[in-house]
Amino acid sequence: MGAGHDTVARELARRAREQGHDAQVVDLLRLLPCGLGAGLRLFYQSSVRHFPWAYAGLYRALLRPGPRYRPSGVPLARLAGRRLTDLAERTGADVVVPVFHLAAQLTGHLRSRGRLRSPSAVFMTDFAVHRQWLHPGNDLYLCLTDDAARDVARRITAPVETTGPVVAPGFFAPAAGAAQWRQRFERYAFGRPPVVLSAGAWGAASQLDETARLLAAAGFLPIVLCGRNERLRARLAGLPGTLVPDWVADMPGLLRAARVLVDNAAGQTAVQALASGLPVVGYRPLPGHGAEGVRRMAALGVSEIASDAASLLHALRRLSADGAYREHRIARGRELFRGDVLARVAALADASPV
Repeated sequence: MGAGHDTVARELARRAREQGHDAQVVDLLRLLPCGLGAGLRLFYQSSVRHFPWAYAGLYRALLRPGPRYRPSGVPLARLAGRRLTDLAERTGADVVVPVFHLAAQLTGHLRSRGRLRSPSAVFMTDFAVHRQWLHPGNDLYLCLTDDAARDVARRITAPVETTGPVVAPGFFAPAAGAAQWRQRFERYAFGRPPVVLSAGAWGAASQLDETARLLAAAGFLPIVLCGRNERLRARLAGLPGTLVPDWVADMPGLLRAARVLVDNAAGQTAVQALASGLPVVGYRPLPGHGAEGVRRMAALGVSEIASDAASLLHALRRLSADGAYREHRIARGRELFRGDVLARVAALADASPV
């Protein structure tokens, strides 16, 4: 769902291949029969873009933690069980690494029934733990933060460790493309601090045009990322004082050249910004796990959260200015990146008698 899970999977696979392993990335939704996965993806995309209240209701009913019984994702996930076990047997997989909650439900179910011989190490991509990530049949859980790890450990008995987020190495190193982005900004900025507004790969955001106008009027240069939502890009392209680029291939360069990221999902763009040394402000978050994640990031001190336009502008003025406050936020964000996910996954594979 979205590009964040795919980005993490591809980076883990890249690291594995770099170390001489074989690695295969599999989209669980493509393993579901009869086009069901494509339908689910379209439903989720439409809900987040156009009917956020619908997804908020689904999150409360199915995903939010709590003592009351809620339906499990296992009945849906198990429809892909045969295809996954066949694939694992055919490739001789030493370990399966779910990076999507429905995949974690499937591997946990298959492991608990002895149908999947390969151990499963779940890498949780969310700051906020929701219940559909959790299944006691999985062998290991790897979390972004100690806070998330404690949440997981309270609910299941599987081993839990903190490794931090997974991002490509280009986000940590000085990006060659940053200079090109700065030159581009100069044609629009006229001294205004560039601020990235991210709507994710699907271009899902609430009142993005209003936020861009607010920032432009306050003396910032909004760089609005619309993902692959061409309709949204066309609608925003004419906003005065605003830069609306096409799909951005050089995210490390852009994030290095900007001053602040305004984020609404606490997803992969947010952790890429933290790795790049770009402060993050959560504003008008997407419903469900997006809002939970934005709140959790702010509670950890790795980002700020703005509840209204005035607090957003206040946060942007503090974080875009050079000085101790900005440097403190950058340092707190980079503290998240501390573990070697792949080493822990490889150790689990080595320890398992597959």
